[in-house]
Amino acid sequence: MKSAVLLAFASTLALAPAQEKDTRYLSLQVEIKQAIARGNAFLAKQQQEDGHWDQADLPAFTALALTAGARDPGRESKTELPPHLAKGFQWLLKQQKEDGGIYNKGLSVYNTATSVTALTAGGLEEFEPAIVKGRKHLIDQQWDIGQKKETDNLNDGGIGYGSKNDHTDLSNTYLAIEAIALSKKVVEDGKHGEQPDLDWDAALVFLSRCQAVDSKTSLPESAESPQNKGGFRYAPAESKAGEDKLPDGRTALRSHGSITYAGLLSLIYAKLGPDDPRVKAVKEWLGKNYTLTENPGMGAQGLYYYYQTMSKALSAANIDKLELADGKKADWRSDLANALLSKQKADGSWSNENARWMESNPILVTAYSVMSLEQIYYSIPSEP
Repeated sequence: MKSAVLLAFASTLALAPAQEKDTRYLSLQVEIKQAIARGNAFLAKQQQEDGHWDQADLPAFTALALTAGARDPGRESKTELPPHLAKGFQWLLKQQKEDGGIYNKGLSVYNTATSVTALTAGGLEEFEPAIVKGRKHLIDQQWDIGQKKETDNLNDGGIGYGSKNDHTDLSNTYLAIEAIALSKKVVEDGKHGEQPDLDWDAALVFLSRCQAVDSKTSLPESAESPQNKGGFRYAPAESKAGEDKLPDGRTALRSHGSITYAGLLSLIYAKLGPDDPRVKAVKEWLGKNYTLTENPGMGAQGLYYYYQTMSKALSAANIDKLELADGKKADWRSDLANALLSKQKADGSWSNENARWMESNPILVTAYSVMSLEQIYYSIPSEP
């Protein structure tokens, strides 16, 4: 499984390490590798005796720390896991339920998606049965509440926290899509029998409903709002970034940075090309709102989640430099890496002074930051 998983990770996200890195990044690459090592060393010290990290009720904390450790470019062996990671993965496997989900007290999609991604990054053949079961659990969470036709409800095609009694959202949908896409190599050779797949057409309908790009598929007032055009919001009819008043008195739900990068990544996993109008529109919004000082539309809230989705989406989109509104192009790898390097603390950790979405937790935020730096490291092109 090891070679298949690495191929999936590299081909999907264009992250295969090159023999000769782009000379623009030689010095930065060394700094990134050192920061990753320090961050993972901090995480290793935080591991609990039984193998988990932070809150046992939330396996996602353990999964994120494991993903950060498994993808470390400084790992001495690419075929065996360090003892503390092996112990962590064994703990994670024990949390899997009969329905395939990897969770303890709810939030089955969030916990299972991060866990499937971690197990895929771990790359051991013994993890495959758990990946297959977890992947199916995520696919089973896609909404189709069975009204007159598929996707006639705003929630249809999307995925929520694991209950079909509330609503779906783009954050859970993107994490599930990512886990399903990265683990595809585990199931596509048929050795685990015929396996289900996500309804990608329905997923695209849901994604389009979350994007302010077309008044026929999204909320008209948001699609017609110049400042939101092309961006994504948390759910079809919900924004975490507030509202804008249009000149005609209507209210437009705002797009914001981290969820817009999550939207771009989801479109790419759904195999939309760079010429698709939805992809073009989201890139334009990201260029207009490019910054490393805040999560656009949210300020300091979710800043490190923003950094992580940025690194994933721009890597997957094979964007070397992001075109900005003024025609200039941003070297996002250098900008993002330097922003993260400047924020790393003496003990190797990161944390956010703004506590929303648990970002004051150094274990969570250090895992986010290490994963972002790893994404940058592996996305550096072999030629300028």
